[in-house]
Amino acid sequence: MRQGLASVLRDPDLLSKLAPVELDRMLRLLRRARLLGRVAVQLEEGAGLEVLPGQAADQLSSARVMAEARARVGRWELDRLAWALEDLSDTPLIAMKGCAYLLVGTPNARGRMFADVDLLVPESRLPLIEEKLLARGWRLAELTPYDDLYYRRWTHELPPMTHVERSVEVDLHHGILMRTARLKPSSDLLFEAAREVPGSRFMVLAPVDMVLHAIVHLFYGGEMAGALRELLDIDELLRHFGATEPDFWGQFWPRVESLDLARPAFYGLRYAMTILGTPIPAFVVRASGVGAPAGPVLALMDWLVPRVLFPGPLDGRGSVIGVAHGLAYVRSHWVKMPPGTLIRHLAYKFYVRNMRPSGA
Repeated sequence: MRQGLASVLRDPDLLSKLAPVELDRMLRLLRRARLLGRVAVQLEEGAGLEVLPGQAADQLSSARVMAEARARVGRWELDRLAWALEDLSDTPLIAMKGCAYLLVGTPNARGRMFADVDLLVPESRLPLIEEKLLARGWRLAELTPYDDLYYRRWTHELPPMTHVERSVEVDLHHGILMRTARLKPSSDLLFEAAREVPGSRFMVLAPVDMVLHAIVHLFYGGEMAGALRELLDIDELLRHFGATEPDFWGQFWPRVESLDLARPAFYGLRYAMTILGTPIPAFVVRASGVGAPAGPVLALMDWLVPRVLFPGPLDGRGSVIGVAHGLAYVRSHWVKMPPGTLIRHLAYKFYVRNMRPSGA
């Protein structure tokens, strides 16, 4: 299943060669992986959707239309944020992830299902930006006092905000990793290298930094579960910038080291190559070896990553997949917090979920 889905992502024309039952299964997997719109765009740019049966073509066309609609929603939310913060012209606002891909038109933006707005802003300006947005109709997510404190003291972002008239989540970041994480990439370095977007209030990360943020978000920012789309972002960004950005690969590993991101960069390059066949120069692969973990840890990651990135079985069965997801969940917390903080956090969450009296 994993190999078949990876093959279709590399060559969507393979869909036309599948038997009806296999085609239905593949479309369901692509939908679960949030990649149906991307494949639709690629097919339309190649052989065309007419090579598929009518119902399959309709599904893909609908996914493309939905992705385009969500992209318009994202652009409008950016417009409203620029309006709300118009008197903070001296404050850099860096759009990240999906919105950044939209603004600069990277290949992975095509057919990508926009989710939320991620902005990187100077930590010293966070209180003022929060105040401005609250005054213009955005509201903070309803959280317990503990969870609000968790965001503000431990993480790299404020609690999510959503405008009262729209359902788009806005995440204001002051870094790309939690304060409690072992790795400490400098936000100042990210701001220094950020690039302006012509005609936009917003900036974007420099090409290498944009790739590294995508890698960090996948391997050190979440649980990896069902995040195949994130690995595809990494693959397409590496291919695009490697072909269009002068000396991209020459700059890549020195930038990794200056940002203290050798371990996640090793993982990002390794699994982009092994799962999606991303072409990476041999000298970069050799340099990335300094970020490799110990042999047993690497063997565990090689077993774990494919099993959690790809959608699980459509029939819901698979105890091995369940074990992999459980391990990925534990790892996602382990890389974010030192042991003492993690134990206190998980103990509190266990108490809230299982022992605290209802309504307390």
